[in-house]
Amino acid sequence: MSGIDVVGMREYIEVMWEESVLPSLEDFIRIPAQSPAFDSDWASRGELDDAIELFSSWIDSIGLEGMSYSVHRIDGRSPILIIDVAGSAPGDVLFYSHLDKQPPVTELWSEGKHPFEPVREDPYLFGRGSVDDGYGGYLCALAVKSLQEMGLPHPRCRFLIETCEESGSYDLPAYLDTYQNEIGRPDIIVVLDSGAGDYENLWVTESLRGLVGGMLRVEVSREGVHSGLSGGIIPETFRIARNLISRIEDSSTGEVLLPELNTEIGSHLRQRAERIVSVLGDTVWSAYPFLDGVEPQVLDPVEVVLNGNWRPSLAVTGADGFPSIAEAGNVLRPYSEFKLSMRIPPDVNAEDASKAMKEALERDPPHGAKVTYTPEAVADGFYASTLPESIDSALNRAAQHLYGEDWMPMFEGGTIPFLSMMQNRFPDAGFLVTGSMGPDANAHGPDEKLHIPASKNLTLAVALSLTAAADEWLVQSSNHNQ
Repeated sequence: MSGIDVVGMREYIEVMWEESVLPSLEDFIRIPAQSPAFDSDWASRGELDDAIELFSSWIDSIGLEGMSYSVHRIDGRSPILIIDVAGSAPGDVLFYSHLDKQPPVTELWSEGKHPFEPVREDPYLFGRGSVDDGYGGYLCALAVKSLQEMGLPHPRCRFLIETCEESGSYDLPAYLDTYQNEIGRPDIIVVLDSGAGDYENLWVTESLRGLVGGMLRVEVSREGVHSGLSGGIIPETFRIARNLISRIEDSSTGEVLLPELNTEIGSHLRQRAERIVSVLGDTVWSAYPFLDGVEPQVLDPVEVVLNGNWRPSLAVTGADGFPSIAEAGNVLRPYSEFKLSMRIPPDVNAEDASKAMKEALERDPPHGAKVTYTPEAVADGFYASTLPESIDSALNRAAQHLYGEDWMPMFEGGTIPFLSMMQNRFPDAGFLVTGSMGPDANAHGPDEKLHIPASKNLTLAVALSLTAAADEWLVQSSNHNQ
């Protein structure tokens, strides 16, 4: 890469990770900092504030030029941190990360591991919040610092660090409204709260599915009745529910039948899926804990990728109205209730999908049963626009330097509400969504861990992308002024 001492920058990043980032990140792991949805006493406990204070102290320690920051608190809402670093070139970049964590599930961690006690076993750092998403703010701030250290230009860089992401970011819209001026109008939004297909490539997330779900309840009687007396007379609620769910899903194939929940799979998406499979092969399904002899829903690995990321899929995640098997007598139950979770394609409108599900499930119920579907989760997916050419090229150069291959596209089947929230608010902004959360990172689960070498490499890639974007915006600004 002409004009840039990539080797020297990577060496600087290596030293800073070892001497500065990792010690602070280990202290972060020690703070439980559970997200508000999992800790009703979060405000009095003060751990979310402790996490922000720790990160603020660290960013003070690295000496970013032109940096200021402020903590913001709206009554009853989890705090946020906004950092502003003056640019040495045109453009405005917003970095996003979060400091809240999922519950610890302590009893499931391996011997010698603990969610709130960091353990380093190269290449990993174990601990809750290490990869989701404690490292993100550190990585991005260090990327900016490395450019300053090397005397390279960078745009104005702002950081939005929240403490409610694991709860669905329900506190964030109020801050986005109140602090519009401090957050600005970014040209690029960089998000590190995402995954990687492996640790031998640089991955950029291009899409995430949305989520709609709710409670389906079927009622037929005021009380349970002996099945020998009522069987064949009072309709059975599980059978009715099964019939209703078959309106939205083919029970033989798992195909979701409602047009409002589907999208067209064009040649571009299929080619991206083929490229993913060319690197990951059958691990796109074999990495999951299948029982011996169980096959994936579809056998073609390309179709597996499309099914898991670009097609809708239904899961029944809970049920009520059923006694345990040990307590189940010969009684025809008065009701059945099911929690439905429907993943929808990235470009499908979640409100429209939710309405279509409700209409299909409640319409003309069999036997006149009382059927209610109560929507709960309604979250749009995310489909990134094409990366600016300068960032695309910089990422390829970084990937070639680090791994010998161009950067890889990544589809994700999960949902990050923040991304659609920001995409709707800043429709003209580009998105660089990436991360070092590989397939074994186990975010949310036991033995959560950060792959340290991949994170160091990603720091270099983000830094090179920033300075490339700054160069492009500088040329555009110069041409505009002529």
